[in-house]
Amino acid sequence: MHRKWRNFKKLYQLKQQNQSNQNQNIDGQPFNTKDQLSSHLNENITSLRTIYENCSDVVFRPFLIEGKDKAVLIYIEGLSNVEEINDNVLTPLMEIPEQQQLQQLTMQAEQWEFNNFSSFLEKKISISNIKEVQTVTDVINQISSGNPVILVDQKIKGFSVGLAKWEKRAIEEPSAESVIRGPREGFIETIGVNIALLRRKIRSPKLKMEQMEVGRVTKTSLVLAYIDGLVDQTLIEEAKNRLNRIDTDSVLESSYIEEFIEDNPFSPFPQLLNTERADVVSSYLLEGHIAILVDGSPFVLVAPTTFYSLMQASEDYYQRPMLSTAIRWLRYLFIVISLLLPSLYVAVLTYHHEMVPTTLLISMAASREPIPFPAVVEALLMEILFEILREAGIRLPKQIGAAVSIVGALVIGQAAVEAGIVSAPMVMVVAVTGIASFSIPRYNAGMALRMLRFPMLILAGILGLLGIMLGIIMIVTHLCTLRSFGVPYLSPMAPMKGPDMKDVMLRLPRWTDNTRPHLTGEYNKYRQAPGQKPDPTRGVNQ
Repeated sequence: MHRKWRNFKKLYQLKQQNQSNQNQNIDGQPFNTKDQLSSHLNENITSLRTIYENCSDVVFRPFLIEGKDKAVLIYIEGLSNVEEINDNVLTPLMEIPEQQQLQQLTMQAEQWEFNNFSSFLEKKISISNIKEVQTVTDVINQISSGNPVILVDQKIKGFSVGLAKWEKRAIEEPSAESVIRGPREGFIETIGVNIALLRRKIRSPKLKMEQMEVGRVTKTSLVLAYIDGLVDQTLIEEAKNRLNRIDTDSVLESSYIEEFIEDNPFSPFPQLLNTERADVVSSYLLEGHIAILVDGSPFVLVAPTTFYSLMQASEDYYQRPMLSTAIRWLRYLFIVISLLLPSLYVAVLTYHHEMVPTTLLISMAASREPIPFPAVVEALLMEILFEILREAGIRLPKQIGAAVSIVGALVIGQAAVEAGIVSAPMVMVVAVTGIASFSIPRYNAGMALRMLRFPMLILAGILGLLGIMLGIIMIVTHLCTLRSFGVPYLSPMAPMKGPDMKDVMLRLPRWTDNTRPHLTGEYNKYRQAPGQKPDPTRGVNQ
């Protein structure tokens, strides 16, 4: 009994300690709930210097406003535009007016209130974005965002000036989603630029951008984008609830958000679509989806998504409908090859010899005669080797990565065949399977299929074709149970939605796409007027 009481007491103390830690900031000091700025400038400077101790990049620039009022300008080097600060903030504020104006201002100095001083700053500073800050927390947030803050003596409020500027990558075509025909601009790591790219595509004021902040330490900006009138309101509320539940200290990439808000975190299949292309995000927004933009990441999340959305490429909608449909059917064939070809080879070679023509069987038996391993072990070795070469090609510099992966596959494959470790047909099967997996448009979806290839191989080696059928049944059952923000993962095929099937297996002409997909709840059904089939004789007087 005494041991149980001691354990209970220890757990209680640990709980109290964790609760105490939650009420402390990153430095271990308790949070100051009364962090209102003081009217004494020196107290504000001392408080902020204590917070930014050992921060050599934080600049405190004291100056006099028109030669009489003490003030300080605080900013972080590298995040603020220093040239604009010098030209449009410090120079006009430090300029001493003429004698007559100075006497007039001196007579009115005692009558100045905060609002009058705010108007004075707006007249003196030629910057459009000036905000009031009332607390130390507000000052820290503005400084961390790159906006310099002005604090004035005898004023209990400060001012932040919108002069954020930091180095950013140029807008380029995403290397993982390149197209032959279509826009060549992709998202970058700056959320403001990404928002502008979407605004350029969708110029309606119905495109809403709701900003949030996640990460207790990183203070990462996040934007929830949707088109009012096209999206279901319950979907927006569900997205907000999931985002508001996130309580973590850091968010460095959109994948952090994805792992917190997906429906089934243990599924190998992605339940949110990520893309670097502005046209892809715009097309999904116009269908009633939502998009999540994260500052510091070029990958934008789109929800809800389905399995068939992951198999569609943006170029499908920029090429001729018949060609896009044929390529889409080939893509589905490549999915089957990527998942099942090695397993079928192992099952037939191990248990079902009668399914192979005699001539081919004799040739395969001759090639396997010197191999000391069973077919399943041989296939697993080659698949693991292929994944190692693929990973090495990705991690190495671009100049040598492709050469290493290609040369490594040729040299190691040829050497393995000559050494009698693997057979030539197995090398060909693994190579075809790898090429088929690379044809899947979404990298994370292709990775899921590549990882499922290994349990399928083991099932084929143990039970043959029966094991393959069991594996397929388990995968399809799992896909049927998945949801993405409440939307069935295999929709519109399971459950069947006839009107939405026209953009799954086929890519019909643009003039037939009169309705948008029905995701959840109420939605705006019609996207264009019917009867727009091209007709050169239309409008000609008979």
